[in-house]
Amino acid sequence: MFLSFEGIDGSGKSTQALALAEDLRARGLTICHTREPGGSEGAEQIRRLVLEGAADRWSTETEILLFTAARRDHLEKTIRPALTRGEVVICDRFADSTRIYQGATRGDLRAMVDQLHLVMIAQEPDLTFLIDIDAEVGLQRAVSRPGKELRFEGMGLELQQRVRAGFLALAAASPARFSVIDGGQAVETVRGQVLAAALARLPRG
Repeated sequence: MFLSFEGIDGSGKSTQALALAEDLRARGLTICHTREPGGSEGAEQIRRLVLEGAADRWSTETEILLFTAARRDHLEKTIRPALTRGEVVICDRFADSTRIYQGATRGDLRAMVDQLHLVMIAQEPDLTFLIDIDAEVGLQRAVSRPGKELRFEGMGLELQQRVRAGFLALAAASPARFSVIDGGQAVETVRGQVLAAALARLPRG
């Protein structure tokens, strides 16, 4: 089974993806815990290109191509082999992030994103957790973290507000795939809700 986590920067989705991996391993499942952009050698190299540097380093169109290239390598080298082995794949971000960050919030490029996804990726998660949180709270959390991967956070609150609205619209359009969790709750409360939703969808036996 393929599970993904989405949300604005600072939503806590990475913390919850790691927690779910730990909780499912404790139940005897074999887990592939991975992330985007990244998750394979080539994709990690592209990650550094797109997440570091000035906000205007790349045009939105170039970002779409870079993220799609990273996702294709990740899919070939990590995700599909793990699924073939019967593992549960837990991915911190997947194609929905490109649909929103590049396709819907920084220009009307969703058709381009969807066309590239259909031709080059053609894979959707079985279940996507959207960790939803107030945009201002998320941005405050994100910019307080150490590290250099602050390119999108540097684009400001308005972008985060559009991203949040975009994710909620995606979830509303695909309710069978999305589980929306209130990320403003206590971390352990969110963790319990994520685990319960995952266990309800995982095959039994």
